[in-house]
Amino acid sequence: MSAKPMVTVRIARWSAEHPWRAIGAWVVFVALCIGLGSAVGTKTADFDDNPTGEMAVYQKMIDDAKFDRPASENVLITARSGALDQKVALDVANTVRTKMDALSDTGTVSEPMPSPKGEAVLVNVEITGDRDTAGDRLQPLLDLTASIQSAHPDLRIEQVGGESLNKAVSETLGEDFQKAELISIPVTLIIMLLAFGAVIAAGVPVLLAMSAVGAAIGLSALVSQLVPGTENTSSMILLIGMAVGVDYSLFYIRREREERARGASHIDAVEIAAATSGHAIVVSGIAVVVAMAGMFVANDVTFSSMAIGSILVVMAAVIGSITVLPAMLAKLGRWIDRPRVPFVWRLSARSGGEPRFWKALLKPSLRKPGIALVVAGGALVALSIPAFGMNLNSPSDADLPRSIPIMQSYDRMTAAFPSTGAVHAIGVRAPGDGVAKTEAAVDDLVKRIQANPAFAGDSAPKVTRSEDKRIFLIRAGIPDRGTSEGAAKSLDWLRTNALPGTVGTVAGAEFAVSGETAGNKDFVDNMTESLPWVISIVLLLTFLVMLWTFRSPVIAASAIFLNALSAGAAYGVLVLVFQNKWAEDLLGFTSTGGIVAWLPLILFVVLFGLSMDYHVFVVSRIREARQKGMDTRSAVSHGITTSAGVVTSAAAVMIGVFSIFGTLSTIDMKQMGVGLATAILIDATLIRAVVLPSLMAVLGDSNWWTPKFLRGREEPETAPLPVRQLDPVG
Repeated sequence: MSAKPMVTVRIARWSAEHPWRAIGAWVVFVALCIGLGSAVGTKTADFDDNPTGEMAVYQKMIDDAKFDRPASENVLITARSGALDQKVALDVANTVRTKMDALSDTGTVSEPMPSPKGEAVLVNVEITGDRDTAGDRLQPLLDLTASIQSAHPDLRIEQVGGESLNKAVSETLGEDFQKAELISIPVTLIIMLLAFGAVIAAGVPVLLAMSAVGAAIGLSALVSQLVPGTENTSSMILLIGMAVGVDYSLFYIRREREERARGASHIDAVEIAAATSGHAIVVSGIAVVVAMAGMFVANDVTFSSMAIGSILVVMAAVIGSITVLPAMLAKLGRWIDRPRVPFVWRLSARSGGEPRFWKALLKPSLRKPGIALVVAGGALVALSIPAFGMNLNSPSDADLPRSIPIMQSYDRMTAAFPSTGAVHAIGVRAPGDGVAKTEAAVDDLVKRIQANPAFAGDSAPKVTRSEDKRIFLIRAGIPDRGTSEGAAKSLDWLRTNALPGTVGTVAGAEFAVSGETAGNKDFVDNMTESLPWVISIVLLLTFLVMLWTFRSPVIAASAIFLNALSAGAAYGVLVLVFQNKWAEDLLGFTSTGGIVAWLPLILFVVLFGLSMDYHVFVVSRIREARQKGMDTRSAVSHGITTSAGVVTSAAAVMIGVFSIFGTLSTIDMKQMGVGLATAILIDATLIRAVVLPSLMAVLGDSNWWTPKFLRGREEPETAPLPVRQLDPVG
């Protein structure tokens, strides 16, 4: 009695027999996801919407006090050249004040405030209504500022504030996303043309990847109603979706073509591809989902939203690859290889064999595996060493490229009025019987802040009290960026010296410091605590997935080892490139002296997921050869060389897409793009050509040891492979 076909084979068979139903169902699914997602919109959350530590205590005070904290904007007036005429500037500032006050959505408009050095005048404008929706009422203020600027071309009249900064950042991120999307598609198409040598075969993977990305973005909008997304969610979906979506289709189509070239009928070739590459796609998808789920351990809105977006797009890509792709292959038939690209087609048509280049490249690793393993492994360890000096920080609006006009305005404003830049927000709650003592302690705190040169001297700290007089909110400006060393020192002084020495002396009084600098420190502390747990869980779950797939603890453990090597090397490259200044001009960024705090965690889980993409594929081919009678070294040579074309193409797609993100405006996207591209490049070259073959050669038959409790599962049927001993070194 023959074994029951695998699930992927049964799905492929149904899709191949009912192609229009499968294709129609996929089109309806994608259209529904995009339509429903567009209808409900995406609910977004900011970095500080999930406060922890002192920031959570501060937020509780704000919520309890019900402070009226309207959003506000600043209109800055400076000279375009030379010294500012104070009389003219004040006249214009009064015009700004009068016209702003007449708008329906503005509240209190301040008197014109000259800067201490006389180089600027500032007018502060409050926006009435809910602070969270103030951006919806921002445009009339921007239009008014622009009209006043047009009337006074000799002056520079600019609007800077939280809402206008958010608007500029959102527009920049939107433009970046469009840029990445527009560039990634032609880059991927070119790589696919080189891989397949035929236009239709090249277009199908890109089409499926784009549809998976569209479906995932729509689904993420629906899920965001329960778990808010972030500004980076769509970028993450595009980044992961284009990589895995194209790769999964690539694996499937190349295996189907290979089996046809070996004499299989069209339907048989599809079924063999489903049993081999289709099975590997499902395993790879599970590995990616498991790795991405590790981000939930951090219990942070940023990671949760990225995890959800990544999981959705991977699931969409897997479903599309094992359902609609077989239907398209069945419907297209041999048209999948049309129209052919001259010369490129002849090269790609021979890719199912064993390329001489890769056989030659594997010679040292298989002849002297111990030496190759020590040399290559030592090089990767050396490249990882800089990672031990990694500094973590969180990028702020102030770290955005100065090519964005509003950031130039921001710099001029904070230079003239340091208190308008980064701010420490201090919350104090008095005990019921100690309000008077707490009030005196707060007065003492304000005096200490004013006497400390680490704080902005152009404006005294602003103190606000709740209606019941028990909660105090103190806003103290600092003359440094929120991510600077000076800001960190002033925060430490507040938390460990000033507050304990004033408010802390009142029995029962409560205090907390919030703001950008505090948020950065608390976030980094949370990442430092969460990262070991995330790594441990991802390692364990990935090991179990590989153990379940290959039934070999040695194969599973070696996969963990190889991924750890490439991750460590990628961390080292990130530190060398971004923590130092030597690559600033090359990549167009200004070093913040560290790595984005969330990146090591993201890089680790994404790398562990995506590297399984082709690791599973390569090891599956090696195991196929081993099961057909080859010794380990011959199987390694056969598996790596016969999969060289498809794996190289898959890695090229990932590296190409990730590198595009290294050209975007924001430093966090640059770091993620460079980090992932570096890790995949290392995986696809040094790991695959040297470390993997040499490690498996050293381990020999131990690779295939299976404990008794894992034995007995029947392997998927594949096309017959000649039983012969290949020369592993050519």
